[in-house]
Amino acid sequence: MTEQDLVRIAKVALRELGAGDVMFSVSAESGIDRWEIAIAGAHPRLLRIRAGKGSSAQFVRDQIFEQFERR
Repeated sequence: MTEQDLVRIAKVALRELGAGDVMFSVSAESGIDRWEIAIAGAHPRLLRIRAGKGSSAQFVRDQIFEQFERR
């Protein structure tokens, strides 16, 4: 999974969660297949995602939904 893939998946997932066109960035975290999604705004959030070569978009989406709704 590439950074570009994660940006595309996160953008759609965040819209579905009602966050709209919120500003966010995706960066590789230390360790293999670990990523951070930093969401800016009035209530900033940091999501930690696991996504590697064989990860599906649904797997990434589920992680975003779970972490976003938990906070």
